[in-house]
Amino acid sequence: MSHAISSVAPPAASPADLPAARAALAGARAWLVTDGKAGDLAHCLGIAERLGLAAESRIVAPRPPWSWAMPHLWRWPALGIDPAEAPGRAGGPLAGPMPDLAIASGRRAAAYLPAIKRAGGGWTFTIFLKDPRTAPAIADFLWVPAHDRLRGANVLTTALSPHRITQEALAAARGALRPEIAARTPPRVAVLIGGNSRDFRFGEGDIARFASQLAALAGTGARLMATTSRRTPAALAEAARAAILASGGWLWDGTGENPYRDLLAGADAVLVTADSVNMIGEACATGRPVMVFRPTGRSRKIDRYIGELEAAGAVRPFSGRLETYTYPPMDATPAIAVEIARRYLRFRQEQGS
Repeated sequence: MSHAISSVAPPAASPADLPAARAALAGARAWLVTDGKAGDLAHCLGIAERLGLAAESRIVAPRPPWSWAMPHLWRWPALGIDPAEAPGRAGGPLAGPMPDLAIASGRRAAAYLPAIKRAGGGWTFTIFLKDPRTAPAIADFLWVPAHDRLRGANVLTTALSPHRITQEALAAARGALRPEIAARTPPRVAVLIGGNSRDFRFGEGDIARFASQLAALAGTGARLMATTSRRTPAALAEAARAAILASGGWLWDGTGENPYRDLLAGADAVLVTADSVNMIGEACATGRPVMVFRPTGRSRKIDRYIGELEAAGAVRPFSGRLETYTYPPMDATPAIAVEIARRYLRFRQEQGS
C-alpha cells in the first residue's frame, strides 16, 4: 500500500532500507509509552522490533482530573500530565534516565512525550503513533492513519497501521504450527472475532447472522479456527463457539498464549470483524484473502479504510462463502520504521551529536 508524506519532507525509503535503519539505531534506548491498551502497545512494539531497539514498556495511568483533559493541556507543564507520573520521579512509571527515543500511542500517553523531552533537556526524540487529537508539535515525529485528518511537516501517513506481523514470523510459525491448527486440513480459515466498539455493536440479529454465515462457510468445506478478543460480548463468543465446534472447527479457550499469530500463519483465508482496523491490517500482511463481517454500525473512517483495501484487492465483504484470490502481502511498518530512523538521524545531526 502506498503512503503519503508532506511535500517538504524527504521521500520515505523503501522497505529494503530497513537493515540500514536498524544499523543506524544500534544501541539506542527506547521507551514505549502507553496506558496499557493492547492495540496501542502493539503499534509501538511493531516499530521497536522492526528497528531492533532495546525497548522498555512504560505504562502510565493518569488520575482525574489530568486524564480528563489529555492531551490538550500538554503545552502547560503543570497541567499537562499527572504530577505523580512526572518523568524521572522515583517510583513512577517514567523513572530513570530519559531514553534516546520515546514512542507513544494512545490519547492519554501523548501528553507525556513533551514532558519526557523537557526532562531530558531536549535529548529524547519523541514519536507518536496515531492521531493525538491535537497539534503535530506534540512530538518530533507522528505517524497518522491516512483516514485521519492530521497533517504536517513532521507527519507521515499510511493506510495501514504499524504492527508486529512480519513475513519472517509467519514463516517460522508455519514451520511449527500448533497441533490444533495443523490437524485441520486446508482450506483453513482464521476467524478473528472482535466486539463492540464506539462505532459498531453486535446486536442479536448481528450475532445470529454471524453464526449462520460461519455455519455456511464451514458447509463449503472450510475448516474454521478462531480466537476472540477482550471486547467480544459473551453472547457473540458463545454463538461463534457453537457454530465453529459443530463443524469440527477449533476456538481458542482462553488458556495460555493467544494463538493469533499462529492462526494467521496457518490460514488459507482470514475472516475478520469490521470493528478492528488493527486486525484487518494485520490480516493483509498474510497475502491471503481477507473477508470482513460488518455488524450494526457505521464509521466514515473505517469505511474509507476498508474501501481502500478493497480497491487494492486485499479485502472483500463476507457473505458466508470462501473467497479465493491473491495479492502481494501488505505491510507499511517497514516504511514507517525507516522514516523514523531517518528523522532520528537528522535530529541528532541538528544537535551536533
